[in-house]
Amino acid sequence: MMRVAVLCLAAVATTASARDSLGVFNNWGAFRDAKPQRCFAIAEPLRSPSGQWRPFASIAHWPGARVRSQLHIRLSREKRGDASVTLAIDDRRFSLSGSGGDVWAADARTDAAIVAAIRSGRTMSVATVSAKGNAFADSYALRGAATAIDAAALGCVPRR
Repeated sequence: MMRVAVLCLAAVATTASARDSLGVFNNWGAFRDAKPQRCFAIAEPLRSPSGQWRPFASIAHWPGARVRSQLHIRLSREKRGDASVTLAIDDRRFSLSGSGGDVWAADARTDAAIVAAIRSGRTMSVATVSAKGNAFADSYALRGAATAIDAAALGCVPRR
């Protein structure tokens, strides 16, 4: 719970625009930004080495771009350029792509499958090879993820 509180404070402190907290749900937090309008559920890995940046996994909604439930993972280390990236949620596996320290699903269909797996999963890990050639994995607890994803989705529903 303390890690999420620290993450929540960091998320609020990293932007000059208004960011609303939509709630903290075990290891996951949900937030809404006004401009550009986006809502997201976010968590830090269970263990995070100190490095250039803070790693996270997020599921975001961008109403203005008509994007829903888009996965974005910031790895704890920069990945080697040609290294494959595998996301494991319990016994399901997904290939991700990206460069540097950021990876995503290939398309909206894969995002939907990943979010469905997250909703029913217990643990998630993302594994690849670092720019220095060392294999590594970032692991996440999924308790609270489904509620945070729902809070983020509701946070970006147009108000009437």
